[in-house]
Amino acid sequence: MANETYHIPVLLEECLEHLAIKESGTYIDLTMGGGGHTREILARLGEGGKLYSLDQDPDAAANAPQDEHFEFVASNFRFVRGAMRLRGVDEVDGILADLGVSSHHFDAKHRGFSFRGEAPLDMRMNTRAKRTAADIVNSYDKEQLAKVLAEYGELDTTWKIANCIERARSQKPIETTAELVEAVKPCTPPKDEAKFLTKLFQALRIEVNGEMEALKMALEQSIKLLKPGGRLVVISYHSLEDRIVKNFMRSGNTEGRIEKDFFGRATTPLKVISKKAIVPTAEEVERNPRSRSAKLRVAEKI
Repeated sequence: MANETYHIPVLLEECLEHLAIKESGTYIDLTMGGGGHTREILARLGEGGKLYSLDQDPDAAANAPQDEHFEFVASNFRFVRGAMRLRGVDEVDGILADLGVSSHHFDAKHRGFSFRGEAPLDMRMNTRAKRTAADIVNSYDKEQLAKVLAEYGELDTTWKIANCIERARSQKPIETTAELVEAVKPCTPPKDEAKFLTKLFQALRIEVNGEMEALKMALEQSIKLLKPGGRLVVISYHSLEDRIVKNFMRSGNTEGRIEKDFFGRATTPLKVISKKAIVPTAEEVERNPRSRSAKLRVAEKI
């Protein structure tokens, strides 16, 4: 049975406004999760309208609406173009991606996404995938660990953290979230413990799920799927994602490289609609504290 409170949709009205939904249009929600955005898009569709919502997490399927205008697609969004081709869809009017980890994942302690409490060190979005966070923590060498923590967690002193992890795992494998928290205690700043652990767990989650690579692939495929005038609406939650999205919308590639034509004029397949990132209101942050770091960016296919 669908759970309406599985995840509170972030920047909902802003997303709907910028998607500029047409009743007969075709849309993709790349990250269905609890279905909050999905349901509201669906409510605005009429005759001829269609919405496809993707999610790789089997838990999300329980939130799929039963509606003739809707189809749930059990897939990682990195495969969006292939998934659409299988369904005979070559182009769409709009694509939405909410890149945040759903409240459900943090609240489902057994999934290992939260550093609060004790759970298996898992962090897989796709529970059918083989590699877990425990595999990374116990098998990566110090150099690999330090690189992941620096790149995806934007942490300082990553060599110290990697050394702490190596010392702990040399005694016994680190298998739970609590064991990882204990392992890094010697290099955890007492005044910023929550912030430090949030970044540490974020880095491991990104690595486990290949999130940055998946995002780049999804963005590149989105351009090919959008009709001219179609909208790309993306909510990101940390600077790594936001930088990729901003670069892509500005230049049409994830590196932010501006291509020029023979006459030296910049060429890009997208027109940026949101010159500055759209952020939640104070009221929304108060209502849903997990929205506080959200940034919404919008572009239109030229």
